[in-house]
Amino acid sequence: MTRTYKKHKPRINVIIVSTILSWLCLCIRLFQVQILNGSEYKSAVIVQSQTKQIQKPSRGNFFDRDNRPLSRNIFHYTLFANPKEVKNKFELAKEISLVTGKPVEKYIKKLNSKKSFEYLERNLLRKQIGDLISINYNGLTVEKSFRRFYPHNKIAAQLIGYTNSDNQGISGLEKYFEDSLKGEHGWVYKTKGLSGKIQHKSGMPFKKPINGNNIQLTIDLEYQSVLEEELFKRQIETEAISATGIILNPQNGEILALASTPGFDNNYFHKSDPSRHRIKAITDQFEPGSTYKVVSAISALVEKKITPHEEFNCENGEYEYYTIPIRDHQPYSMLSASQIIQHSSNIGIIKIIEKAGPKALYSISRDFGFGSRTGIKLDGEIKGTLNPFINWSAVSLGQIAMGHEVGVTAIQLAMAYCAIANGGYLLKPKLIRQVINDENLPVFIEKPIIVRKIADEKTMREIKNMLRNVILDGTGVNAGISGWKVAGKTGTAQKWLNGKYSDDKFISNFVGFFPEKDPQLLSLIILDEPKQPYHWGGQGAAVAFKRVMSRIINMDDSISPPFHAKNNTNSNFIENPKKINAKPVRDDKKNNLVALSTKTKISNKVKVPELRGLSMRKAMSALRDQGIEYHMNGSGKVAWQSPKPGTYVEIGTTCKVGLN
Repeated sequence: MTRTYKKHKPRINVIIVSTILSWLCLCIRLFQVQILNGSEYKSAVIVQSQTKQIQKPSRGNFFDRDNRPLSRNIFHYTLFANPKEVKNKFELAKEISLVTGKPVEKYIKKLNSKKSFEYLERNLLRKQIGDLISINYNGLTVEKSFRRFYPHNKIAAQLIGYTNSDNQGISGLEKYFEDSLKGEHGWVYKTKGLSGKIQHKSGMPFKKPINGNNIQLTIDLEYQSVLEEELFKRQIETEAISATGIILNPQNGEILALASTPGFDNNYFHKSDPSRHRIKAITDQFEPGSTYKVVSAISALVEKKITPHEEFNCENGEYEYYTIPIRDHQPYSMLSASQIIQHSSNIGIIKIIEKAGPKALYSISRDFGFGSRTGIKLDGEIKGTLNPFINWSAVSLGQIAMGHEVGVTAIQLAMAYCAIANGGYLLKPKLIRQVINDENLPVFIEKPIIVRKIADEKTMREIKNMLRNVILDGTGVNAGISGWKVAGKTGTAQKWLNGKYSDDKFISNFVGFFPEKDPQLLSLIILDEPKQPYHWGGQGAAVAFKRVMSRIINMDDSISPPFHAKNNTNSNFIENPKKINAKPVRDDKKNNLVALSTKTKISNKVKVPELRGLSMRKAMSALRDQGIEYHMNGSGKVAWQSPKPGTYVEIGTTCKVGLN
């Protein structure tokens, strides 16, 4: 044995050394795997044995100002498959076909694909998907998710917008607030248990999803419904190609309703013409026509170039401005600045603006926000068109004064009139009240923003008086609402088409607010290409304004009605009782306290003078002395008047005078 050992000793030594070295290498490797790289390999094992699943958050919703939902999230299911793993493709295709009602061949084609991933169907409801959710088909995955649903269908569809198949906002407010609405994804690790079912076990890592923020709008659902209904009705009546409307609170810039017709159902947006999806109030510009005349009048008043009672010769309705013939819709001779706005005289406003000049008109136009975006929280807003005055032609001053050669958006025009209504402050349009997070806490509250002060309150009060006369006995009588002091302005503009003004295509628009002294609501109505005679602002858009506002007044108890104080003379009138802020004085006879208001007018009635037989100038002078406005028809001497001589009327009442 010794000999044998000696004979094989070298070989044995080699084996021993090799064995020792092998064990040594093994130990080193074990140390490396278990100690040095243990965590790495442990993670690898976890990855191989566990599955990380993404947890989708719930998308935030929109609510109106009274917290009525404007959007919802409903569960839906998506079917997708790995065709390579599907064993019985015909059976699966047949089951899906029974659910969707679509041909079996459609799904057979997808399941025969050589791809490792194929979408079979999306946006299926729970009642549609049936037993597919519980049947275990190899290669089929049923994914549960959320889908956007709009409970009011067409109402506010353009404004709210819509989402795509991945629930991402691609239009309107859905798009603008995408980052705030979408929330944050979470995740969870799941493992396969003994039963083969994939499940989450206690102690396994996870991250809870954070749901998107909810957004409360300034929109009033009822206002929005009324506006859309009346816009569409008026569009059909006038055979216009579209209608646009806005309702605002002029005191804080809150948008209460905004719409264009024809509209669409954002639940089925893909079935409608994309042109209906635009928010035309911010994306489309138009020449406003006579609604722009107040801008011209304000520029002259601010520069103190005119007074409201200053008279201008309106040339009996025909005038040549450089080489351009200018006509009024009625022949007027002498009109005051106030009457020029009241009767919307083109010739008169040119005479006014010639006193102010181009620099003043351009400056006040810029102050009103024309030629600039309003900053409304929506994508797609355009600036409109307002060329610098140094680039104006010889006729631009007069043309812009009449509302031509300037392009405005509906939101720009509405905000400009808000500034008139509230006493001279241009506001940023407000569409959002607050943004609320997943814990029901406000993360953003939008406050009213004053962009700039345009003019003093006295100037705006003078303009409001003019606009009140437009409704009383001017071009806007069809916008008047019984019992309410509505103020507003009509606008009619020829459309610029193919390098010239069209003879038969017009924009009819009207802007109005009420009550005149302290406006609560303001609305703009636009009709695009209505048939004649509805192309006139007073015949087309003004009627829609009256219908909209009359319905809102009747349904909304929060709108303060006009307040009349009763007394023995029946002449006292207290306006805006909410704003009376005066110290009380003692009434000794009744031994109680009564409010003393500086806004109380006592004995404000005057007697209408005898005008028959007088010349136009003498008649106008007699009426002005009494504080009575006037509307002159014809020429020569006074033949008739209304109200009749001796009638007691309130100061500011308009007297109609016929001349012969």
